[in-house]
Amino acid sequence: MKLHELSDNEGATKKRMRVGRGPGSGKGKMGGRGIKGQKSRSGVAIKGFEGGQMPIYQRLPKRGFNKPNRKSFAVVNLGLIQKFIDAKKIDAGNTIDGAALVASGLVRRELDGIRVLAKGDITSKIDLNVAGASQSAIEAVEKAGGKVTVTAPKAVEASE
Repeated sequence: MKLHELSDNEGATKKRMRVGRGPGSGKGKMGGRGIKGQKSRSGVAIKGFEGGQMPIYQRLPKRGFNKPNRKSFAVVNLGLIQKFIDAKKIDAGNTIDGAALVASGLVRRELDGIRVLAKGDITSKIDLNVAGASQSAIEAVEKAGGKVTVTAPKAVEASE
C-alpha cells in the first residue's frame, strides 16, 4: 500500500452544505435563516438570550468567594521523599528544604512554600525545613529519628 492509494471508507466523509446558491440547492434564497429578523442578519450571536425570559446565568444564585491573596503550596508526600533519598537524588545528611527539593526535581517550583503530607513511609533520619507539614507527617519523621521545622510561608507582596 502506498500513500497515494489511501482513501476514506465509502460514506465516511460528507460534502458541506453550501447555502444561498439558488432554489434548486434546497438551501437557496435565505439559506435556512428564515425571513427577516435579527437572526437572519450576519454578525449576530445572541449568547445567553432566552427570548426575554430571565437568562439562566441571572436566575441562578451566585455563591462562594475566591480569596485574592490565597497561598498556594507545593505538596510533597513522605514516600516520595524516601524514594528520592533511596535513588540518591536527595542527600539525607543535609537539611532538606525547598531549594533541595526543587534541585532534586521532586518539586517543580516552591510557590508559597512546600507542605509535607504523610502518604508513604519514611525510614531515613532526615531534617526537614518546610512551610507546612501535617501532624501525622511530623510524627512519622520523628518516629524515624528525624525532625521537622515548620517555617512561616513566603510573604505575598501587596499589589496596589
